[in-house]
Amino acid sequence: MRTTHKYPFYIRATVILFGLVLCSFALANLRGILIPFSFALFLAVLLNPLMERLLRWQVPRVAAIAISLFVAILVIGGIWYFLANQIMQFTDQLPLLEKKGSELIARTQQYLMQHWNIPLAKTNSYLAEARKGIKPLLGQLLGSVAGTMGTVFLLPVYTFLLLYYKTLILNFLYEVFAEENAEEVSTVLRQVRGAIQSYMYGLLIEAAIVATLNTIALLILGVQYAVLMGVLGALLNVLPFIGGILAAALPIMVATITKDGYNTQIGIAIAYIIIQFTDNHFLIPYIVSAKVRVNALLSVVAILLGGAVWGLAGMFVSIPFIGVLKIIFDRIPEMQPWGRLLGDKIEARRTVRRGNIRAVK
Repeated sequence: MRTTHKYPFYIRATVILFGLVLCSFALANLRGILIPFSFALFLAVLLNPLMERLLRWQVPRVAAIAISLFVAILVIGGIWYFLANQIMQFTDQLPLLEKKGSELIARTQQYLMQHWNIPLAKTNSYLAEARKGIKPLLGQLLGSVAGTMGTVFLLPVYTFLLLYYKTLILNFLYEVFAEENAEEVSTVLRQVRGAIQSYMYGLLIEAAIVATLNTIALLILGVQYAVLMGVLGALLNVLPFIGGILAAALPIMVATITKDGYNTQIGIAIAYIIIQFTDNHFLIPYIVSAKVRVNALLSVVAILLGGAVWGLAGMFVSIPFIGVLKIIFDRIPEMQPWGRLLGDKIEARRTVRRGNIRAVK
């Protein structure tokens, strides 16, 4: 008869910590392969319903995948072309914006020197230090853009192969588990697939609504490049808390450079607060689904870890990845405590007394 050994907690914790460090090291070193694969995995999940519909219409598998990919390329290419045009118009005005920004900085320095007795040399040193800090960030951003170009070429290849070998991958998952659990595995996989698709579609719809609200607000306030700022704000909104601040900071900065006074900046702040309130209390619960909401603590940690491992791409993919993990954990009985840990629903505190779990208010 085989006996099982239960190792002490410190040994198990050490092994888990070592495994996490080894996994992070592997993710960081294989980022060029895994980043496009991660985006391709999400894209394959989104395109799977369209491919299945085409297959039901007796379209050959390869043709069905090719048509689905072509539709995705048209949509993504259209969005990319639109943003590229907006960015080109923005960059054409950069010399003027830089001139106005320099004038604003000079007026600010003069105000500080007159009213706060801060020497001009001191403010110049602060600006020089700020420029030194911005240069590495710009380098990281350019590196992320270069990595994105690599993702663009690998993304359709990965997506095509994931859709083509979908049955092979599912059969592998069935065979990994015991035969008596095949029905349960099938149910879990079916639920997870449906939940992931609903979650990803919900994120896209939410982003489109937020982009529309941002753009309308900025157009009413007369902010230049309102469409570009509104779409960028919706993309940054994927990052909880940090993204909302950055989304509002961009149009406020543009309004500060291009407009006199502070009424427009105050209007932008109020409009974005209202949009964020609407997003958090109506769009996310009813469109993205409250079942997939991740708590603030783990959201921030996931963003920082994603940025440390995969840079800008890691920051964007971390929240959907954590959301998918929560979906999976919520549907596996053994992993449900981890799913509750990832969620934002605070239940009654539990204590253990004489072998029984008792809820404490």
